[in-house]
Amino acid sequence: MANSTILSLVQTTLQAMGVATYGNPSTVIGNTNQDVVQTLALVNIAGDEAAREFDWESATKQHNFTATFYTYTGNTTADSTSVTSMSSIANLDATFMAVGGSIPQDTFVVSVSGTTAVLNRAPTSTASTVSITFSKVLFAVASDFDRLVDRTNWDKTKHWEMLGPRTPQEREWLRSGYISTGPRIRWWKMGGYFSIWPPLGATEELSYEYQSKYWVLVTAAATPAPTKQSFTVDTDTCIFPDSMMRALIRYKYFEAKGFDATSLAIKYQEQLDLAKAHDAGGRTLSMAARASDLLIGWGQIPDSGYGS
Repeated sequence: MANSTILSLVQTTLQAMGVATYGNPSTVIGNTNQDVVQTLALVNIAGDEAAREFDWESATKQHNFTATFYTYTGNTTADSTSVTSMSSIANLDATFMAVGGSIPQDTFVVSVSGTTAVLNRAPTSTASTVSITFSKVLFAVASDFDRLVDRTNWDKTKHWEMLGPRTPQEREWLRSGYISTGPRIRWWKMGGYFSIWPPLGATEELSYEYQSKYWVLVTAAATPAPTKQSFTVDTDTCIFPDSMMRALIRYKYFEAKGFDATSLAIKYQEQLDLAKAHDAGGRTLSMAARASDLLIGWGQIPDSGYGS
C-alpha cells in the first residue's frame, strides 16, 4: 500500500519533470498556483476513475445487515389503505412489507402515525384485530457504496447463497405471480435500496461484499481502509502504489498541457496493470482441473474389506 502523501507525490513528480518555479510547493491543498491547483484536480479525477475500474482489495468491504420483522394487530377495512387501531407501529417505515389477513401480496407500508398504518394497497375485506406481519425487505446501502461484488450475497442464517440479481421481468413475476415464494431469498438493486424477496417473517442475518467509492486514506487513521473520495489534506495518502501515482501525475500533466503524452500514457498503463496484478494475489489455475468429491464417493471406497 502506498504511504507517500499527496504533498510528497506532487513535489517529487514535478521536480523530476523539471518544473522549476513551483516544482517544490510547501503545500498542495489550498495552494493558489494554477498549475498546482490543476495537478490536484487531475489527480483526484484520475484516482476516482482508477478506483472504479478494478475491485481493489483495500476498497473491498463486507456489509452485514439483519432482516427484521414485527407482528402487530389492527383493523382492516375493505378498499381502505388504512389499518387502524394498531397494537403498535414501533419501528415501522416504508421499507417494510405487510402480510396477513386479506392484505394483497406485495403490499408496502407508506406511513405510520398514532395507531394507524397506511399501506400502498388496500385489504380486500373488513376485519378486526387482524394479525399482520411486517417484514423489512428494503435495505439502505452504506454511504461509501459504489458497486456490489458478484456472488457474495449470502443468507448467513440459512447458510445459502441469495439468488440474484433478478431481472425486472423476474421480480415482477415474483411479486405478482401465484407461485412466488420458496426457501431461497431472491435479491435485486432498485431505487437505491438492496431489495429481498420474499418477506421473511423471521429475523435473518444477511451479507454481501461491495466496492467502496473511497480510495484516499487519512495518514493517522487506525485502520488501512480508505475513508475519502479525494485528497483534501496535504498528509492524505491513497490505496494506489507510489509508482502508479507518479506515472499518473506525469501523464495527466502533459496531456492537460497539450504535449505529446503517448509514451507517458503507456507508462501509466503499465503501472496501472502492475498495481492490479499485484493487488491481492491470484489463484493457481490447474491445466487439468477436476471437481473434488465433497462427500463420500468412489475415491473413498476401499478395494476390499468393506463388507466386514
